[in-house]
Amino acid sequence: MRRVSALAIGLVLASQPAFAQKRAAGAATTPTVAEAPLRAHLSFLADDMLEGRGTGQRGGELAVRYLETQAAAIGLLPGAVKGYRQSIKMVGTKTLPTSAVKFEVGGMTLTPRLGTEIVFNNASDKPKVRFEAPLLFVGYGITAEDERWDDYAGTDVKGKLLIVMVNDPKPTAAEPNRFGGKSLTYSGRWMYKYEEALRRGAAGVLLIHTTESSSYPWSVPANGMSKEQFHLAGEGNALQGWLQEETARALFAAAGQDLDALRARAEVRGFKAVELKARARVAVDSAIRAVEQFNVAGIVPGTDPKLKKQAVIYSAHWDHLGIDSADGKADHIWNGAVDNASGSAALLAMAQAAVRQPARRTQIFLWPCAEEQGLIGSLGYVRDPVWPLADTAADLNLDSMNFVGPTRDIGVAGAERSSLYASAAKVAKAMGMRLAPPIPDPGGAYFRADHFNFAKAGVPAFNVGSAVFSGDGSFDFEHDHDASSVKMVGFKNHYHQVSDEYNPAWDLRGMVQQAQFTLNLGYEVANAATMPAWNKGDPLGKVKR
Repeated sequence: MRRVSALAIGLVLASQPAFAQKRAAGAATTPTVAEAPLRAHLSFLADDMLEGRGTGQRGGELAVRYLETQAAAIGLLPGAVKGYRQSIKMVGTKTLPTSAVKFEVGGMTLTPRLGTEIVFNNASDKPKVRFEAPLLFVGYGITAEDERWDDYAGTDVKGKLLIVMVNDPKPTAAEPNRFGGKSLTYSGRWMYKYEEALRRGAAGVLLIHTTESSSYPWSVPANGMSKEQFHLAGEGNALQGWLQEETARALFAAAGQDLDALRARAEVRGFKAVELKARARVAVDSAIRAVEQFNVAGIVPGTDPKLKKQAVIYSAHWDHLGIDSADGKADHIWNGAVDNASGSAALLAMAQAAVRQPARRTQIFLWPCAEEQGLIGSLGYVRDPVWPLADTAADLNLDSMNFVGPTRDIGVAGAERSSLYASAAKVAKAMGMRLAPPIPDPGGAYFRADHFNFAKAGVPAFNVGSAVFSGDGSFDFEHDHDASSVKMVGFKNHYHQVSDEYNPAWDLRGMVQQAQFTLNLGYEVANAATMPAWNKGDPLGKVKR
């Protein structure tokens, strides 16, 4: 199947003796991550010169060139067909202001204002999309056999425009753990709603936005969809987007329906989709361009004659939101220092340590592209992996790292799904740390980073540390805990803003600690007799790799 995999494996196995033979004796211990290279990489990757490392932009090309150059200088072996680069073909789409969605309902026409009342794009790769379709409210738009839930039951949605709620059905007194209880499941994520509508042949899908259900204000989808959007080349939804809540309420009222009453009905198992007495007239004009982006992959061959055929992956996406037109603004570069120059820099520092002292299994350092566009680079990877997924022991992902200071604990949310949790506990204890207690995940952080594509493909995976995503200051900082917690929580004001910039005054000891824990865990997995396994009954463990 995989020309890339065969080449990478052949390269590693052929190169292993010269690369690692003399170091094999020390492979049972873990090399040390140094702060100086991590800080140097971080300050460069977050510099204005790289223009926010945008997908399809010059700054992204500079980031890829820097990463592959540094990988070569460190001594990583190339991990793809063309050196360190794995090509990911995608399509960039920007919705033009001539686009409109009009609703014919109750003898009148409602035309929501683009940007303030409705936002949408076209993922079908066509510059012009025109269609008319009846409207269908499908509740949460979820089919989940394990929850005995199917909002599509008995309904043909082909050719219809779906109106969908985000998030999951709420837990009840009788079922407190329904759909993850207080934590979001993947079926509550907007990406799942789009995917399910596409699978069922709908004409398009619009999500009803509320700050409570989506966990972010209207400005997030409005700002995001005002920019160029990207997707893997191929058929996608002709229309996908968001409808502002009050606009949805007015539409439903004009169709003779009470939105809140329908929401309440959708909370009950056995809900049946409701066809609204309305039609949509859709005209989407898009600027379309083919874009080639690159994952960057480098390899440290394993030392064990048999186990080197298996690999541990460390991943961290290199992209951020790029640069946009100044339009009179003082700052129009979205530097993405924490998100995710931090993870990209940490991987380089970890690789620099790993090449000096390989493990029994092969180690792969992977920088996926286009994470900010919907985890596109990691999705492209698992569809055409550098290393066979069946021989991939785990993916340990780093995204938005601890820039505040060292902690006494480490977050491992998602590790509890597999034997990685026990391994993480062992590593934490050896480092004089403890695992942070699990907390509810209402924002669905586990589904929002690149490791999730590996998990969906059956590879045990999680995002290590995830300090920023916790956002609640619960981490146990070693020094000045209260002030450090305020700094961590305060990053929410800079997340996906131009103000996410590198500060030379940052205490990077916590970031080094997080990188060291990740590398230690990787070596624990890479030197173990067996590969990690999903816990019995976990749905992700049912996937055949």
